Amino acid sequence: MENYRKCRTEAFPPVCPFSDLPPDTPQVQVKDGSKIRNLLRFALSRLLPCGHIVFTATGKGVSKAITCAEIMKRRVKGLHQLTRLLYATVSEVWEPLKPAAGLDSLSVSRKVPAVWILLCREAPDRSQPGYQAPGCYNALWTQPSNREEGGALTEPKAGNKRKRGGGGGGGGGRGRGRSLSGRSRDTMKGQNR
Repeated sequence: MENYRKCRTEAFPPVCPFSDLPPDTPQVQVKDGSKIRNLLRFALSRLLPCGHIVFTATGKGVSKAITCAEIMKRRVKGLHQLTRLLYATVSEVWEPLKPAAGLDSLSVSRKVPAVWILLCREAPDRSQPGYQAPGCYNALWTQPSNREEGGALTEPKAGNKRKRGGGGGGGGGRGRGRSLSGRSRDTMKGQNR
């Protein structure tokens, strides 16, 4: 490939897998370089009036789209989720660096993963694959207590106490560092006299 350079890249995104969506459904296209706070601000402003929104992403942006959907479900309670996994086709055209060398141009097609996540307030058909009902997240995020499985309180173990103080940084206190020889400053002063 050292004799070729990438001339152009064409992406062919998959069609929307949700056939029963209204045409005015807001769609958030998540890219790899998108900032999550900007995506969420846009999505929240569009979700409130219409009650549903679609997150789409391909390639490296898939994990970021999933993160956005999960944060949206935590911020807006009662959202139903419908997820579809697809593949998008990306076609790359490579041209030879020296056309006189007799090399032909190359066309490479590859498939990258794509995700479509529908979040809506009203429940879609629950029998569809990829459906997630709104859940109770309070049980997942509570602080663990000092209880065993039997329900009895346990005492903290004596060996697990954290030691305090001491630093251990070896800095010597008031910003004085050690010299490269490893001797203290007072020893070095005596030798310079």
